[in-house]
Amino acid sequence: MSKIPGIKKPELQELPRVSDRITFLYIEHAKISRQDGAITVTDSRGIVRIPASMISVLLFGPGTDITHRAMELIGETGTSVIWTGEYGVRHYAHGRAISHSTKLLERQALLVSNVRTRVAIARQMYQMRFEKEDVSGLTMQQLRGREGSRVRGVYREQSKATGVEWSGREYNPDNFESGSKINQALSAAHVALYGLVYSVIVALGISPGLGFVHVGHDLSFVYDIADLYKAELTIPIAFKIAALPEVDDIGRSTRIAVRDAFVSGKIIDRIVKDLHYLLSPEENVMDTTLINLWDDKIGLVKHGVLYEETT
Repeated sequence: MSKIPGIKKPELQELPRVSDRITFLYIEHAKISRQDGAITVTDSRGIVRIPASMISVLLFGPGTDITHRAMELIGETGTSVIWTGEYGVRHYAHGRAISHSTKLLERQALLVSNVRTRVAIARQMYQMRFEKEDVSGLTMQQLRGREGSRVRGVYREQSKATGVEWSGREYNPDNFESGSKINQALSAAHVALYGLVYSVIVALGISPGLGFVHVGHDLSFVYDIADLYKAELTIPIAFKIAALPEVDDIGRSTRIAVRDAFVSGKIIDRIVKDLHYLLSPEENVMDTTLINLWDDKIGLVKHGVLYEETT
C-alpha cells in the first residue's frame, strides 16, 4: 500500500499550547480545503490560507463546505470545530479536540458528583466575581440572587454610559433578527464567548456538560465558565456596538469586536488558569501518552497486557 501524500502528522508536543493560540474564526458561505499544513478558505473574494494549529476554534456557519483532508488536518492539530447556525447563534455539532487525557475529567466528575464539593466549586466561581466580598456562608439561592443583582447593575451602567435603551434580556434563539439591536449584539457576543470557552474546555479533556451551577444541558459547564467573563467583556462590547449609529450586520460587527478584545486581553490563558484553579491544583495534567486499566483494589495497572484469570 502506497504512502498517503502530504506532510507528516505532528506530534502532540510539537503543537502550540492551548493558551498560545488565536481565539476563534467564524466562516460562512465558503469552501474549506487544505494545502500542506494550512486550511484554505475560498469564497467569491478569493482564497485565504490559515495555519490550523494556531486557531483554537473554527465556527462553521451556513453555506460552509469542508473537505475530508481539511478535517484530517484540523483533527491532527487539535483545533476545535463547531458547526453553528446563522450568525453563529445556534450550536449544532462539534468535533474532537486536542487532549486525550482524562485526569481533569475524572476530577471534574468527582467534584460535581458530591453535593459538598459541588457547592464549594460553585461558591469559588461566584467568589471570583465578588472579589471583595466573602460568599462562603451564602446558600446557592443567595448566590444566584447576588449574581442576578450584579448583572442587572452592569446592564444599567452600560445603558447609561452608551445611551442604549435597556428594557431587559429578551431573545428568540430561533429568530435572531426578532430581538432588539442590543439583544442581537448580546447574543452574538455571548455565542462567540461560548465557542471560545468550549474550545478550551474540551482541549483540556474536560466535559462541557458537567456543570456546577448550570445543569441539564450538554454545554452546562461552558455556561458556568463563560459567566465569569461576561460582565467585563461581552456585555460592554455589545452595548458599544449597539450604540453605533449605523451597523449593516450587527452579528458580524459584534464578533469582530469580541475577537479583537480576546486578542488583546489574553483571555485563553486566563480561561486555562481559571479551569485549573477550579478543578485541580496539580500541574502537568496533560499526559496523553499514558493509558492504564482501573483495578478496584490496587488502583491503576498497565494496559495492553493479557492478564491471567485469578481465583
